[in-house]
Amino acid sequence: MSTIKQFQVTFDCAEPERVARFWCEVLGYVVPPPPEGFATWEDFNRSQDPEDQGSWFACSDPSGVGPRLYFQRVPEGKVAKNRVHLDVRVGTGLVGEERLAALEAECARLIPLGAVRVRLLYDGNDSCIVMQDIEGNEFCLD
Repeated sequence: MSTIKQFQVTFDCAEPERVARFWCEVLGYVVPPPPEGFATWEDFNRSQDPEDQGSWFACSDPSGVGPRLYFQRVPEGKVAKNRVHLDVRVGTGLVGEERLAALEAECARLIPLGAVRVRLLYDGNDSCIVMQDIEGNEFCLD
């Protein structure tokens, strides 16, 4: 028998803290306290070498159930579709128009945060809204 492993989901991005705070709003996640010995994340960043300042940020599920999300700065921009994406489960157990209404309501909440609606996938019963985060990473409202 293998044991269940904990994991985190890592995003490559240009602005780690900005993207992390976006996902905190989407998922209800929180920013963990700064490393021991630092009163704030700003204090921690100032202690780093200039090239490392702001190079990563993280957020976590306050209930401890969901995976930690880690955001790391990379020099290159996004150039193709994600090979992995998050499905934000807001319509679980719903079907048809009721499901679609729940997805549309969440989409309307996320657009002012900087999310972009890409397309609706709807067959009259099941639905999904493909979106992008503030740096163009695809995710789905499911």
